[in-house]
Amino acid sequence: MDITDYYRQLGLKLGASLSEVKASYRRLARLYHPDVNPLDSQAKDKFIAVTEAYKILLKVAPTKTDSVYKSTSVSTKNHSKPQPPAPQTSPPIRTKVKVKVAHKQEQEKNKSHLSEAEKQLKQNYYLHLQQLLKYKRYPRAIALVEGLAQRMPQDWEVLQWQAIAYQRWARHLIGERQLDKARNYLKKALKTDPHNRALWAEVERDFRQLEKIY
Repeated sequence: MDITDYYRQLGLKLGASLSEVKASYRRLARLYHPDVNPLDSQAKDKFIAVTEAYKILLKVAPTKTDSVYKSTSVSTKNHSKPQPPAPQTSPPIRTKVKVKVAHKQEQEKNKSHLSEAEKQLKQNYYLHLQQLLKYKRYPRAIALVEGLAQRMPQDWEVLQWQAIAYQRWARHLIGERQLDKARNYLKKALKTDPHNRALWAEVERDFRQLEKIY
């Protein structure tokens, strides 16, 4: 099952907010709860299914605040001008970490192994990940992209996004003086995307900051 299926289990459209997910689950849980339907095995199965969907969507569903933001590229700089709408394909996330541009042939190969449903799923994840990073919801961003990486372990773009999420979270942790945890996430970033020179440069900068604090 993908994220769309989990939303469907709760009778919701893809991208429904966290508050909508909670409200729908409460309604369906009361409807299908085994205590209410002690002799109905189908109701029990339905209750299990909606509970599983609810647990998954708790990690990835946007908050009501997230859902009203327009899709803009993630940046560490503030922009006064409105940003253009996100493209329908999933380009590399534009952060202070510049994503290495792969060879055209590699890009085409990367796209060809995905079904149309998987491409759409990837795009939806991409837009959601942008918002989570932009508004510094790093743990949720990491949970989101790690889930996508499990589904698409050979997708180089997804691995780049995952490494960026790790690096951004690590930099935040340095500011919070959680230095050991930050160091671990910097190492995870490099391990996830070891061939990205720009990422290496940013991680080295973060390690230098760690040394100054120590």
